[in-house]
Amino acid sequence: MTEPLAFTIPEAVATSRVSRSEIYAALQRGDLEAKKRGRRTLILREELQRFMSSLPAYQAAA
Repeated sequence: MTEPLAFTIPEAVATSRVSRSEIYAALQRGDLEAKKRGRRTLILREELQRFMSSLPAYQAAA
């Protein structure tokens, strides 16, 4: 099966395990870029991967 080129918001949430509100907040901050196709908001696979890679690394509590 071929990986999708783009994800809708619900698909991006399911794929990334990031909440819907955090996806929208990242879009508003400009941390995540989306494209519009009619009424649909699409996030390109490479953009979602870039966003996930930019998240801070886990730091164990002291």
